[in-house]
Amino acid sequence: MLLTTRRLPATPSHPAVHPHISLAPPSLRLRRQHGRATMASATSTTPPVLGETLLGLYEKERLGLSRYADEESNEDMFWETLDADLQYWTRGLRPVQWYPGHIAKTEKELKGQLKLMDVVIEVRDARIPLATTHPKMDLWLGNRRRIIVMNREDMVSAEDRNAWATYFSSQGIKVVYSNGQLGMGTMKLGRMAKSAASTVNTRRREKGLLPRPVRAGIVGYPNVGKSSLVNRLLKRRMCPAAPRPGVTRELKWVRFGKDLELLDSPGILPMRISDQTAALKLAICDDIGERSYDFADVAAILVQILLRHPDVGSEAFRKRYKIDVDSDCGKMFVTKLSVHLFNGDTTQAAFRILSDFRKGRFGWVALERPPT
Repeated sequence: MLLTTRRLPATPSHPAVHPHISLAPPSLRLRRQHGRATMASATSTTPPVLGETLLGLYEKERLGLSRYADEESNEDMFWETLDADLQYWTRGLRPVQWYPGHIAKTEKELKGQLKLMDVVIEVRDARIPLATTHPKMDLWLGNRRRIIVMNREDMVSAEDRNAWATYFSSQGIKVVYSNGQLGMGTMKLGRMAKSAASTVNTRRREKGLLPRPVRAGIVGYPNVGKSSLVNRLLKRRMCPAAPRPGVTRELKWVRFGKDLELLDSPGILPMRISDQTAALKLAICDDIGERSYDFADVAAILVQILLRHPDVGSEAFRKRYKIDVDSDCGKMFVTKLSVHLFNGDTTQAAFRILSDFRKGRFGWVALERPPT
């Protein structure tokens, strides 16, 4: 049976409304068309299931498999269109930029210290591994051995962890999952760092030199958990750490036993973040300074992401805040929540939504998947 599709009017080049208020970005319209086509097809081709005959049971099983396939298709479409949605929603917002003075000094000093490192431990946020790597990191490291630490492993699912481990393994990069707050993964990281640089002392012995501790530098974006990881490795508080960007402001070498020296460094960011979808993810996950973004804008876009996210949806918002989700417009929900809980203060409502996400109140929610 042929299905006719009504042509949608062209999107104006200069929309009259705020971008993230729009209820139908291009990818969402595609999803709606896809959903209507699927429903129409299922309605027109599926015969009624009568009784519990063998044929009826077979049809029930087939319909169940069809619904499962549709769910998988919807999940795939979410990940395929997420960045396109974010680009559409952010194009009218103030750019997210944050480059405090100490970062420029750190970057210059870190480049000099890299020459002394046997292995580099790059810490990333497990929810956004691609957004939390410096675009020049590969250039700085060259052929130097690297271990990627995916911190905050408790905030993503086992499926996401396995997917990223497979992705980095295919590139020959070792990955350790950790929870810097609880110390999970730290001992494995210590062993892996020593193993990765074991050839250093082998070459020294061949030259008649005495062995020395392996030097490992810990680098990464602000607030991804570098200092907490060092403190857990050392089992004492040697480096200042707090759940906000910009606490560590100078490089510091510390000794871990007799065989390993660690360099804790402040978070480093590009002077200008050209990829604003990545910048938005940094703001959502609290990996960039709060002065760089507007709480209400970022929270509104987070709501729109989570409403479409295959592991969250509108029911999570109803359970969490005891109010209905009237539309898929994030700004409308932030406003409604502000009236419900904060006497119309949208900043407080936005901060509550962001805090709930950052504390895992919506469950295991990753905002990135490995490239295909």
